[in-house]
Amino acid sequence: MCDKCSENLHQSHAPSRRSMMLFAASALGVAAFGGGASAKEAKAPPKPQNVLSPDASLKRLMEGNSRYVSGVSRRHDFTHEREALVGGQNPYAAVLSCADSRIAPEYAFDSGRGDLFVCRVAGNFAGDETVASMEYAVAVLGTPLILVLGHDNCGAVDATIKSLKDDKPLPGHIPTLVSAIAPAVKTAAQQSGNALDNAIRQNVLDNVAKLKSAAPILNAAVEQGKLKVVGGIYRLSTGTVELLAQG
Repeated sequence: MCDKCSENLHQSHAPSRRSMMLFAASALGVAAFGGGASAKEAKAPPKPQNVLSPDASLKRLMEGNSRYVSGVSRRHDFTHEREALVGGQNPYAAVLSCADSRIAPEYAFDSGRGDLFVCRVAGNFAGDETVASMEYAVAVLGTPLILVLGHDNCGAVDATIKSLKDDKPLPGHIPTLVSAIAPAVKTAAQQSGNALDNAIRQNVLDNVAKLKSAAPILNAAVEQGKLKVVGGIYRLSTGTVELLAQG
């Protein structure tokens, strides 16, 4: 480290300095995995309109959902988007969504190619691979927003409730889904109201908390104001996404 860099680091407070160093080191390490980016690419992202603050990203995401719900989605120029994105990507938001065939984040938020970095798994939970993918999106691609998107009538959550209630393991590899969703189901069981709805909501909130606190990359980005992690529920009957958690 040069003398000037060392001097600048010592001028900041200890917690912020530590998180900044962790985030920078992690970003460099993940950038090596992704092949790195030249100075030219850093200055000229493929989609300049996607360079947004976390709050602006959330606003854009929800405006897209409003268009989708109203049936006035935009016509996207996929031909030119393909050409622009050959050399890289800079999505303005990342979405952790359920794999349910009725949920399509790219449609639900009226987005074009290169706008959303989407990870999908039944039950929309953040396993190790998903956390790593989100770290890549934030540290390498500069994504300022993560949305954990659950949905009503989620089959994976419902199956988890029934498996725990009956104490009957499900076949194949499905028990791995049950293990991941079970903590939310057990917490929701202590709440009044509809058991499935409560568990779906709790599962979203738990995974928002997990991503926000994931060290060393995501939690540092949140602390520095570079990243916002929120949760929402997709309503099957209307297509509306209702935000549950912000921060």
